[in-house]
Amino acid sequence: MKAIRLQREQIETLIGKVITGMQNLTISIEEDTPVSIINMNKWDWSQGVGLFSLYLYYKETGNRGVLRYLTEWFDNRIREGLPAKNVNTMCPLLTLSYLYEETNNPLYLEICEEWASYAADEMPRTPEFGITHVTLDSANEGELRDDTLYMTVLFMGRMGVLLRKDFYVQESMRQFLVHLKYLTDTETGLFFHGWSFVRKDNYARALWGRGNAWYMAGLVDYLDIIELPLGIELFLISSLEQQARKLSELQTENGMWRTLLDDPEAYEETSATAGFAYGILKAVRKGYISETYREAGIQALHAVIRHIDDQGIVHGVSYGTRMGLTRQFYKEIPQCPMPYGQSMTLLMLVEYLHHFDDDCYS
Repeated sequence: MKAIRLQREQIETLIGKVITGMQNLTISIEEDTPVSIINMNKWDWSQGVGLFSLYLYYKETGNRGVLRYLTEWFDNRIREGLPAKNVNTMCPLLTLSYLYEETNNPLYLEICEEWASYAADEMPRTPEFGITHVTLDSANEGELRDDTLYMTVLFMGRMGVLLRKDFYVQESMRQFLVHLKYLTDTETGLFFHGWSFVRKDNYARALWGRGNAWYMAGLVDYLDIIELPLGIELFLISSLEQQARKLSELQTENGMWRTLLDDPEAYEETSATAGFAYGILKAVRKGYISETYREAGIQALHAVIRHIDDQGIVHGVSYGTRMGLTRQFYKEIPQCPMPYGQSMTLLMLVEYLHHFDDDCYS
């Protein structure tokens, strides 16, 4: 059954609420991280994802209030002092690279150049030169994770374009290829959470929902950032189509996806569902995948909207998820509002504005 079409005014109202909700998130659980990944006034990956969605919304609408929020956020964090460099703390730099072009602030460019150089030349590597998923609380030696692509590799490719440093662009392409080599489940076309060159396995072989969403949402934006050689572009788009095909089979009747995509006992998870809705709808619009997948994206959008409360807070989002050694580990991750839940929902809603001229659904 096709979803009832929403009005543009409804979507624009929801966008405003979700932005307000993101900026005003409060910590509702006891966190187990060195730095809060809920409080938007901290510098880490979760906040970085939120910032990037706000920037894309600004570029779509020209909302100067959002631009002002972003510049004030970075100015405040820079005054406080930046954290140690690792995969996750790289994430906010993607937005800062674009803010440099908006403001011509030389300090923004200086910081981006320093961090991009570290990512390309100094960041620890696994065998085959994949980026080791180092975080604030663990070196994670020999470990690849699918979220590395979103948190660091998008920024690396972006800086290659901004600085005209082809090595950075080429290195970003290599990272996509190495991660796909070791994280792809050849039976489904989906992605495992991680691979260990030490253990020589994919840990719990978890087809983790949000990790797959990092790949899909990240790839459709990466294709906007980098002009890829045709062969690599086709290869990546093929992986995207295979992912969309399997996701359409695993989507629940109410439009959601689960935190373990192939486990009917795992809870439904909103940030992954929003990320998939965004990725699918944008991929259809850009012509990367078939129009037949649009309905799955629309159904997911409606499902996510049902999880937004009157204050714009997105519920049903799983907390930050470390590498799990068992599948049960993923099913026990607590749920609470998170910046990336707000972010993926914002991206999804803004993307939906591009689909109001399409009459393939009612």
